[in-house]
Amino acid sequence: MWSNSSALGPCFRPTNTTQEERRLVASPWFAASFCVVGLASNLLALSVLAGARQGSPCPRSSFLTLLGGLVLTDLLGLLVTGTVVVAQHAALFDWRAVDPGCRLCHFMGVAMVFFGLCPLLLGAAMASERYLGITRPFSRPAAASQRRAWATVGLVWAAALALGLLPLLGLGRYTVQYPGSWCFLTLGAQPGDVAFGLLFTLLGGLSVGLSFLLNTISVATLCHVYHGQEAAQQRPRDCEVEMMVQLLGIMVVASICWTPLLVFIAQTVLQDPPAMNPAGQLSRATEQRLLIYLRVATWNQILDPWVYILFRRAVLRRLHPRLSARPRSLSLRPQPAPGSRLAVGPAARPGPGPLLTR
Repeated sequence: MWSNSSALGPCFRPTNTTQEERRLVASPWFAASFCVVGLASNLLALSVLAGARQGSPCPRSSFLTLLGGLVLTDLLGLLVTGTVVVAQHAALFDWRAVDPGCRLCHFMGVAMVFFGLCPLLLGAAMASERYLGITRPFSRPAAASQRRAWATVGLVWAAALALGLLPLLGLGRYTVQYPGSWCFLTLGAQPGDVAFGLLFTLLGGLSVGLSFLLNTISVATLCHVYHGQEAAQQRPRDCEVEMMVQLLGIMVVASICWTPLLVFIAQTVLQDPPAMNPAGQLSRATEQRLLIYLRVATWNQILDPWVYILFRRAVLRRLHPRLSARPRSLSLRPQPAPGSRLAVGPAARPGPGPLLTR
């Protein structure tokens, strides 16, 4: 443990940042603009989601619920962490004067871990939902799908919060990070810091890997149905493809934004000799790289809502008019044969358009 003043909490590490450097870096306008753009993007996505739930002809309430949980989490994450960062910029990064007891630092550390892991975990949950919906369409009761989706969102929130609270229980530490505007896990060589850093990166990496695996299987299944021998009788609906495109976009954004930070944390805590010296100080290059990777990861909260906003059928049809001219497609669920008893009834009578079933 590094030496510290008895009047200060345990979240302060020795720093080589001078007051003049803080004044040069401290610009609350950039942080505030970044936060406002993210909040506006997520609010717009929530309004579009609300309209989609009311007017959608597709049975996709569970997917929209998980997507709504993702957008809501991104919104709250930008609001909570952005408020603290803007306030610290305005205070010229003088965290010792604002929070000598480290309560605010611990709160922000928990928030950073919570709002960082939730999008990755929710992305994996959405990939699992689409995997089951495409490969096993009869395995889930439609009436319980929305309740199950909300339960999944709650479970993800609980798991991320439980992990974020571990440093407050003794596993790892939250400390003020360069240039003094935010708090995050400590990239130290102590066993608790190493264990918590690896746990954070392992959980995030597994979420990204699971999303990639399940989405790959789902896309392969959709392609097989499209080009199979029974393609004329059994095609995925437009909304199936729409959801899959949105999910792939969310996965790509999360992978690009979070992979550099996760890899950097794992490399730093396992570095030999340790990146942090016994006094608790990191090199300036390490601190700056951590800040850059964190800013890249924060873009995930801004880009997620735009993936949904832009990758909707209404937008895609404007970019590709041939999509609107294509006949409405059928479900992944098996269709009854024309001569079978299940085909008898008003819905089985020949008409001017293709048969559409749920």
